[in-house]
Amino acid sequence: MIRTMVRMFFRTLRWILMPFMLLWAKLATPKGLVRSADEQHKTDLECERMVLYHFQTCPFCIKVRHEMARLSLPIKLLNAQHDPLRREELQQGGGKIQTPCLRITDDQGNVQWMYESNDIIKYLQHRFS
Repeated sequence: MIRTMVRMFFRTLRWILMPFMLLWAKLATPKGLVRSADEQHKTDLECERMVLYHFQTCPFCIKVRHEMARLSLPIKLLNAQHDPLRREELQQGGGKIQTPCLRITDDQGNVQWMYESNDIIKYLQHRFS
């Protein structure tokens, strides 16, 4: 009984806060880094091997998406919040259903699953700054 009430409380809280989180995500998105056409093309090709699994209103996911925008990275986004297929991919590939999660595929086809927003941001900054 208590457990159900706690779940309902947090679901209601998320429902109330969701519009504010989405507004913040939109208004706080930074301007993108400007690169030469050749450099941006090279960056675009590297980003084709990356996918970010995220929840639309997760503050940690928003933080990562803002950094992607700041670095002008066209990384594919997959919303895993209500998509059972995406949630299963996260569970099977990375071992847990947690977002944000960056899936990185190298030149040999090896896949790395990176969790934790700060780790993802450091990786992107190191690779693309």
